[in-house]
Amino acid sequence: MQTERTFVMIKPDGVQRGFIGDIISRFEKKGIKIIAMKLVAVDRVLAEQHYGVHRGKPFFEPTVSYITSSPVVAMVLEGFNAVEMVRGMMGKTDPQKAEMGTIRGDYGQFIGRNIVHGSDSLENAQKEIALWFSDDELITYTRIDEQWLTEER
Repeated sequence: MQTERTFVMIKPDGVQRGFIGDIISRFEKKGIKIIAMKLVAVDRVLAEQHYGVHRGKPFFEPTVSYITSSPVVAMVLEGFNAVEMVRGMMGKTDPQKAEMGTIRGDYGQFIGRNIVHGSDSLENAQKEIALWFSDDELITYTRIDEQWLTEER
């Protein structure tokens, strides 16, 4: 079992529709630890850096416009196999194909308004965390329930 850090963003539609508390609660109930979190009014520079790999694709401009349209909640989550676990909890990118019980399956309808973003690999998690947070914003601590979440191997 490997402890990992991953980046998660509650997108403008998730913020505007009042899902912040529920989404955070899902991660906490799963035993994933929040080690950094902030409400961000995303400017164009940050949006273009975050979605830079998609520059030149037809959805790049609409995505940048959307992500800068309203505040987002940016978080760094930590836990065992966090990247894969969080991705599973979010569901497929297209909410129409996401299973019920996942964040996107429960709250989303359209791929362009899919509630949350989560890093798709450990490498991208490290890049996204560095883009959105400085090292001094990441807090190391032990949750009281950590001993009950895992088994020794």
